[in-house]
Amino acid sequence: MLTGRQTLGYWLMVLPLVVLVAAFYGWPLVNILRLSVTDPSPGLGNYAALFSDPALAKLIWTTLRICAITTVLSVMGGYLLAYVMTHASADRRNWMLMLVMMSFWISVLVRAFAWLMLLGRNGLLNSVLVRAGIVAEPLELVRNELGVLIGMVHYMIPYATLPLLANMQGIDPRLASASRSLGAGPLYGFVRIFLPLTVPGIVAASLLVFIVSLGFYVTPAILGGGKVLMIAEYVSVQVLITLQWGTASMLATLLLIGVFALLFVLSRFMKVSQAFGARA
Repeated sequence: MLTGRQTLGYWLMVLPLVVLVAAFYGWPLVNILRLSVTDPSPGLGNYAALFSDPALAKLIWTTLRICAITTVLSVMGGYLLAYVMTHASADRRNWMLMLVMMSFWISVLVRAFAWLMLLGRNGLLNSVLVRAGIVAEPLELVRNELGVLIGMVHYMIPYATLPLLANMQGIDPRLASASRSLGAGPLYGFVRIFLPLTVPGIVAASLLVFIVSLGFYVTPAILGGGKVLMIAEYVSVQVLITLQWGTASMLATLLLIGVFALLFVLSRFMKVSQAFGARA
């Protein structure tokens, strides 16, 4: 049990950090919330535009659809990669983990331009397909939703892999041996034993990928070519070009509320800290 003096001492130790967070994080958020209901005029006009402006409704639907597809594809790819890493030898797993971690060191801007050079009309892939006679005309693989999805899934697979890998490594490998000794085949044992035990990892990976995808800006801007508009890019346009700070603040507030709502839903089913690899 901590005494009152010890508790006070701990609070005094973290007080400077609390002040810094409040000053450099909390206060800007308060300003964003304030602008969303005061600019250009006091009231809920910016939020009412969500129901009266078809462009905003389409923007939100496009963002949610792309994020949902990105989440599904990224988690599927991350699950396969984490499964292989879990059952690989220690040396191979370390090499694979190093390659996954290296992807975090590559700028998202570099990745987007690399995909643009690879998938563009005059890019490597289209050049090979045309010269091989497989297609008569170059395929439209970028400056559309397909290009955005390719770039986002490529970026998000490592984010899905790490929570799944942490979850899978916590599963007792003797369970698979026990299921085989009782007559279960590999597929049956995977579906009935291994897959249910990885549900917390799937939920954590899906949540992480979806939340990060909501704020994507560079990849949709480059690979979408201005034809695929998501919330983050639209907020940038409102702030830097049209100077409609109220609309931008309203959309930023919606993103913030959406993230907290997702975390709240997750907390109803499991501990958020454990979902992301923490241990009791």
